[in-house]
Amino acid sequence: MPKTSQIQQMQSGEGFVAALDQSGGSTPKALQLYGVSGDAYENDAEMYDLIHAMRARIATAPAFTGDKVIGAILFEMTMDREINGKPTATYLWKERGVVPFLKIDKGLSDEMDGVRLMKPIDGLDATLERAVDAGIFGTKMRSVIDAASPTGIAAIVAQQFEVGQQILSHGLIPIIEPEVTISIADKAEAEELLLAEVTKQLDALPADQQVLLKLSLPVKANIYKPLVDHPRVMRVVALSGGYSRDEANAMLAQNTGIIASFSRALSEGLSADQSDDIFNATISGTIDSICAASSAG
Repeated sequence: MPKTSQIQQMQSGEGFVAALDQSGGSTPKALQLYGVSGDAYENDAEMYDLIHAMRARIATAPAFTGDKVIGAILFEMTMDREINGKPTATYLWKERGVVPFLKIDKGLSDEMDGVRLMKPIDGLDATLERAVDAGIFGTKMRSVIDAASPTGIAAIVAQQFEVGQQILSHGLIPIIEPEVTISIADKAEAEELLLAEVTKQLDALPADQQVLLKLSLPVKANIYKPLVDHPRVMRVVALSGGYSRDEANAMLAQNTGIIASFSRALSEGLSADQSDDIFNATISGTIDSICAASSAG
Protein backbone atom coordinates (compact mmCIF):
# COMPACT_ATOMS: atom_id res chain seq x y z
CA MET A 1 0.00 0.00 0.00
CA PRO A 2 1.15 3.59 -0.59
CA LYS A 3 3.10 5.10 2.25
CA THR A 4 1.38 7.62 4.49
CA SER A 5 4.14 10.17 3.84
CA GLN A 6 3.65 9.83 0.09
CA ILE A 7 -0.11 10.21 0.41
CA GLN A 8 0.32 13.35 2.49
CA GLN A 9 2.78 14.78 -0.03
CA MET A 10 0.41 14.17 -2.93
CA GLN A 11 -2.59 15.55 -1.05
CA SER A 12 -1.07 18.75 0.24
CA GLY A 13 2.56 19.14 -0.85
CA GLU A 14 3.62 22.48 -2.33
CA GLY A 15 4.86 22.05 -5.88
CA PHE A 16 3.93 20.15 -9.02
CA VAL A 17 4.17 16.76 -10.76
CA ALA A 18 6.83 16.38 -13.45
CA ALA A 19 5.83 14.35 -16.51
CA LEU A 20 8.87 12.35 -17.65
CA ASP A 21 6.82 9.76 -19.51
CA GLN A 22 7.28 10.39 -23.23
CA SER A 23 6.39 7.17 -25.03
CA GLY A 24 7.92 5.68 -28.15
CA GLY A 25 5.73 7.82 -30.37
CA SER A 26 6.57 11.13 -28.70
CA THR A 27 10.23 10.43 -27.88
CA PRO A 28 11.72 11.56 -31.24
CA LYS A 29 10.03 14.97 -30.91
CA ALA A 30 11.12 15.29 -27.28
CA LEU A 31 14.71 14.52 -28.27
CA GLN A 32 14.59 16.95 -31.17
CA LEU A 33 13.42 19.73 -28.84
CA TYR A 34 16.33 18.75 -26.57
CA GLY A 35 18.73 19.25 -29.47
CA VAL A 36 19.18 15.58 -30.37
CA SER A 37 18.31 15.00 -34.02
CA GLY A 38 17.16 11.74 -35.55
CA ASP A 39 20.57 11.02 -37.06
CA ALA A 40 22.05 10.77 -33.54
CA TYR A 41 20.62 7.26 -33.14
CA GLU A 42 20.21 4.28 -35.44
CA ASN A 43 17.51 2.28 -33.67
CA ASP A 44 14.95 2.35 -30.87
CA ALA A 45 17.41 1.02 -28.30
CA GLU A 46 19.77 3.93 -28.90
CA MET A 47 16.84 6.36 -28.92
CA TYR A 48 15.64 5.12 -25.53
CA ASP A 49 19.16 5.36 -24.14
CA LEU A 50 19.26 9.02 -25.16
CA ILE A 51 15.84 9.89 -23.70
CA HIS A 52 16.74 8.12 -20.46
CA ALA A 53 19.92 10.18 -20.28
CA MET A 54 17.81 13.33 -20.66
CA ARG A 55 15.39 12.22 -17.94
CA ALA A 56 18.24 11.24 -15.63
CA ARG A 57 19.87 14.63 -16.16
CA ILE A 58 16.62 16.35 -15.17
CA ALA A 59 16.05 14.07 -12.16
CA THR A 60 19.58 14.57 -10.83
CA ALA A 61 19.55 18.36 -11.20
CA PRO A 62 19.96 20.03 -7.80
CA ALA A 63 16.57 21.78 -8.03
CA PHE A 64 14.67 18.57 -8.80
CA THR A 65 13.60 17.62 -5.28
CA GLY A 66 10.38 17.04 -3.38
CA ASP A 67 10.49 20.60 -2.08
CA LYS A 68 9.03 21.76 -5.40
CA VAL A 69 8.59 18.60 -7.51
CA ILE A 70 6.24 16.49 -5.41
CA GLY A 71 5.86 13.69 -7.97
CA ALA A 72 7.14 12.42 -11.30
CA ILE A 73 5.47 10.25 -13.95
CA LEU A 74 7.73 7.65 -15.55
CA PHE A 75 7.64 5.69 -18.80
CA GLU A 76 7.70 1.93 -18.16
CA MET A 77 11.19 1.56 -19.57
CA THR A 78 12.33 4.36 -17.25
CA MET A 79 10.98 2.45 -14.26
CA ASP A 80 13.03 -0.56 -15.37
CA ARG A 81 16.26 1.46 -15.59
CA GLU A 82 18.54 3.05 -13.02
CA ILE A 83 19.61 6.56 -12.09
CA ASN A 84 22.92 6.92 -10.28
CA GLY A 85 23.08 3.17 -9.78
CA LYS A 86 19.65 2.82 -8.18
CA PRO A 87 16.29 1.79 -9.64
CA THR A 88 14.62 4.94 -10.90
CA ALA A 89 11.62 4.89 -8.54
CA THR A 90 13.86 4.17 -5.56
CA TYR A 91 16.21 6.98 -6.53
CA LEU A 92 13.37 9.47 -6.93
CA TRP A 93 11.77 8.78 -3.55
CA LYS A 94 14.77 7.89 -1.39
CA GLU A 95 17.27 10.38 -2.81
CA ARG A 96 15.08 13.23 -4.07
CA GLY A 97 11.83 12.97 -2.09
CA VAL A 98 9.79 12.78 -5.33
CA VAL A 99 6.80 10.41 -5.43
CA PRO A 100 7.04 8.05 -8.46
CA PHE A 101 4.16 7.29 -10.84
CA LEU A 102 4.06 5.01 -13.89
CA LYS A 103 2.43 5.65 -17.28
CA ILE A 104 0.48 2.47 -18.07
CA ASP A 105 -1.58 3.17 -21.19
CA LYS A 106 -0.53 1.75 -24.56
CA GLY A 107 -1.73 4.54 -26.80
CA LEU A 108 -5.01 5.59 -28.34
CA SER A 109 -7.60 3.95 -30.54
CA ASP A 110 -8.83 5.72 -33.66
CA GLU A 111 -11.29 8.55 -33.07
CA MET A 112 -14.91 7.51 -32.66
CA ASP A 113 -17.80 9.66 -31.46
CA GLY A 114 -15.49 12.61 -30.91
CA VAL A 115 -13.05 10.82 -28.60
CA ARG A 116 -10.01 8.57 -28.70
CA LEU A 117 -10.30 5.81 -26.14
CA MET A 118 -7.32 3.97 -24.74
CA LYS A 119 -6.22 0.85 -26.56
CA PRO A 120 -6.54 -2.36 -24.53
CA ILE A 121 -3.75 -2.58 -21.95
CA ASP A 122 -2.51 -6.15 -22.31
CA GLY A 123 -0.89 -7.68 -19.24
CA LEU A 124 -1.96 -4.81 -17.00
CA ASP A 125 -2.16 -6.86 -13.81
CA ALA A 126 1.40 -8.09 -14.31
CA THR A 127 2.61 -4.55 -14.99
CA LEU A 128 0.89 -3.29 -11.85
CA GLU A 129 2.50 -6.05 -9.79
CA ARG A 130 5.90 -5.04 -11.16
CA ALA A 131 5.14 -1.43 -10.34
CA VAL A 132 4.30 -2.28 -6.74
CA ASP A 133 7.54 -4.25 -6.43
CA ALA A 134 9.47 -1.30 -7.89
CA GLY A 135 8.10 1.12 -5.31
CA ILE A 136 5.71 2.97 -7.61
CA PHE A 137 2.99 4.99 -5.83
CA GLY A 138 0.46 5.35 -8.64
CA THR A 139 -0.19 5.25 -12.37
CA LYS A 140 -1.23 7.52 -15.22
CA MET A 141 -3.31 6.76 -18.30
CA ARG A 142 -4.31 9.16 -21.07
CA SER A 143 -7.23 9.31 -23.45
CA VAL A 144 -8.33 12.26 -25.60
CA ILE A 145 -11.51 14.27 -26.17
CA ASP A 146 -11.73 15.95 -29.58
CA ALA A 147 -15.35 17.16 -29.52
CA ALA A 148 -18.13 18.03 -27.09
CA SER A 149 -19.86 14.69 -27.62
CA PRO A 150 -22.00 13.70 -24.60
CA THR A 151 -21.89 9.98 -25.41
CA GLY A 152 -18.22 10.02 -26.36
CA ILE A 153 -17.18 11.83 -23.20
CA ALA A 154 -19.31 9.51 -21.08
CA ALA A 155 -17.56 6.53 -22.69
CA ILE A 156 -14.08 7.93 -22.21
CA VAL A 157 -14.65 8.73 -18.52
CA ALA A 158 -16.26 5.35 -17.90
CA GLN A 159 -13.25 3.59 -19.43
CA GLN A 160 -10.83 5.63 -17.34
CA PHE A 161 -12.61 4.80 -14.10
CA GLU A 162 -13.05 1.13 -15.01
CA VAL A 163 -9.30 0.74 -15.47
CA GLY A 164 -8.83 2.92 -12.40
CA GLN A 165 -10.63 0.33 -10.29
CA GLN A 166 -8.21 -2.33 -11.50
CA ILE A 167 -5.31 -0.09 -10.49
CA LEU A 168 -6.80 0.63 -7.08
CA SER A 169 -7.18 -3.11 -6.47
CA HIS A 170 -3.36 -3.36 -6.54
CA GLY A 171 -3.00 -0.65 -3.90
CA LEU A 172 -1.88 1.96 -6.43
CA ILE A 173 -3.40 5.40 -6.96
CA PRO A 174 -4.54 6.12 -10.54
CA ILE A 175 -4.14 9.44 -12.30
CA ILE A 176 -7.27 9.70 -14.47
CA GLU A 177 -6.40 11.70 -17.60
CA PRO A 178 -9.20 12.46 -20.11
CA GLU A 179 -7.36 15.20 -22.02
CA VAL A 180 -9.42 17.78 -23.89
CA THR A 181 -7.60 18.89 -27.05
CA ILE A 182 -6.81 22.58 -26.60
CA SER A 183 -7.49 23.56 -30.23
CA ILE A 184 -11.10 22.36 -30.60
CA ALA A 185 -13.79 24.99 -31.15
CA ASP A 186 -16.18 23.52 -28.57
CA LYS A 187 -13.61 23.07 -25.80
CA ALA A 188 -15.68 24.94 -23.21
CA GLU A 189 -18.70 22.75 -23.88
CA ALA A 190 -16.56 19.62 -23.72
CA GLU A 191 -15.26 20.69 -20.31
CA GLU A 192 -18.79 21.16 -18.96
CA LEU A 193 -19.67 17.64 -20.09
CA LEU A 194 -16.42 16.26 -18.69
CA LEU A 195 -17.05 17.86 -15.30
CA ALA A 196 -20.47 16.23 -15.08
CA GLU A 197 -19.24 12.76 -16.09
CA VAL A 198 -16.18 12.80 -13.82
CA THR A 199 -18.32 13.96 -10.89
CA LYS A 200 -20.74 11.10 -11.51
CA GLN A 201 -17.92 8.55 -11.46
CA LEU A 202 -16.31 10.07 -8.37
CA ASP A 203 -19.61 10.00 -6.49
CA ALA A 204 -19.82 6.26 -7.17
CA LEU A 205 -16.40 5.47 -5.67
CA PRO A 206 -16.23 3.88 -2.20
CA ALA A 207 -15.55 6.32 0.61
CA ASP A 208 -12.07 4.89 1.24
CA GLN A 209 -10.80 5.36 -2.32
CA GLN A 210 -9.17 8.36 -3.96
CA VAL A 211 -7.82 9.15 -7.41
CA LEU A 212 -5.86 11.97 -8.98
CA LEU A 213 -7.21 13.81 -12.01
CA LYS A 214 -5.03 15.18 -14.82
CA LEU A 215 -6.98 17.65 -16.93
CA SER A 216 -6.35 20.16 -19.70
CA LEU A 217 -6.18 23.78 -18.59
CA PRO A 218 -9.79 24.94 -18.92
CA VAL A 219 -11.33 27.78 -20.91
CA LYS A 220 -13.34 28.89 -17.87
CA ALA A 221 -11.13 29.42 -14.84
CA ASN A 222 -12.09 27.36 -11.79
CA ILE A 223 -14.66 25.24 -13.62
CA TYR A 224 -12.95 22.23 -12.04
CA LYS A 225 -13.00 23.63 -8.47
CA PRO A 226 -15.78 21.12 -7.49
CA LEU A 227 -13.33 18.34 -8.46
CA VAL A 228 -10.52 19.92 -6.45
CA ASP A 229 -12.85 19.88 -3.43
CA HIS A 230 -14.29 16.39 -4.01
CA PRO A 231 -13.47 13.97 -1.15
CA ARG A 232 -12.55 11.18 -3.61
CA VAL A 233 -9.90 13.34 -5.29
CA MET A 234 -6.37 13.30 -3.91
CA ARG A 235 -5.20 16.09 -6.24
CA VAL A 236 -6.09 17.75 -9.53
CA VAL A 237 -3.11 18.36 -11.83
CA ALA A 238 -3.05 20.12 -15.20
CA LEU A 239 -1.28 19.20 -18.41
CA SER A 240 0.20 21.90 -20.62
CA GLY A 241 -1.38 20.36 -23.71
CA GLY A 242 0.70 22.26 -26.26
CA TYR A 243 0.70 25.68 -24.60
CA SER A 244 4.08 27.30 -24.06
CA ARG A 245 5.31 27.29 -20.48
CA ASP A 246 4.47 30.96 -20.00
CA GLU A 247 0.95 30.48 -21.38
CA ALA A 248 0.40 27.34 -19.30
CA ASN A 249 1.70 28.99 -16.13
CA ALA A 250 -0.57 32.02 -16.64
CA MET A 251 -3.65 29.84 -17.14
CA LEU A 252 -2.75 27.54 -14.27
CA ALA A 253 -2.42 30.44 -11.84
CA GLN A 254 -6.08 31.30 -12.47
CA ASN A 255 -7.32 27.90 -11.24
CA THR A 256 -7.52 27.54 -7.48
CA GLY A 257 -6.14 24.32 -6.04
CA ILE A 258 -4.84 22.85 -9.33
CA ILE A 259 -1.12 22.17 -9.72
CA ALA A 260 0.94 21.51 -12.84
CA SER A 261 1.91 18.22 -14.41
CA PHE A 262 3.87 19.46 -17.41
CA SER A 263 6.00 17.50 -19.88
CA ARG A 264 7.08 19.57 -22.86
CA ALA A 265 6.69 22.80 -20.88
CA LEU A 266 9.02 21.33 -18.25
CA SER A 267 11.82 20.52 -20.71
CA GLU A 268 11.39 23.73 -22.72
CA GLY A 269 14.72 25.54 -22.98
CA LEU A 270 16.84 22.52 -22.07
CA SER A 271 19.50 21.25 -24.47
CA ALA A 272 21.87 18.32 -24.59
CA ASP A 273 24.66 20.74 -25.51
CA GLN A 274 24.29 22.88 -22.38
CA SER A 275 26.98 22.72 -19.74
CA ASP A 276 25.87 21.30 -16.40
CA ASP A 277 25.88 24.78 -14.87
CA ILE A 278 23.64 26.21 -17.59
CA PHE A 279 21.39 23.16 -17.68
CA ASN A 280 20.93 23.17 -13.91
CA ALA A 281 20.27 26.91 -13.83
CA THR A 282 17.71 26.56 -16.63
CA ILE A 283 15.81 23.69 -15.03
CA SER A 284 15.94 25.48 -11.68
CA GLY A 285 14.29 28.56 -13.19
CA THR A 286 11.70 26.38 -14.89
CA ILE A 287 10.88 24.53 -11.67
CA ASP A 288 10.55 27.82 -9.80
CA SER A 289 8.16 29.27 -12.38
CA ILE A 290 5.94 26.17 -12.55
CA CYS A 291 5.93 25.86 -8.78
CA ALA A 292 4.92 29.53 -8.42
CA ALA A 293 2.05 29.08 -10.87
CA SER A 294 0.95 25.93 -9.05
CA SER A 295 0.93 27.79 -5.75
CA ALA A 296 -0.79 30.89 -7.10
CA GLY A 297 -4.10 29.26 -7.88
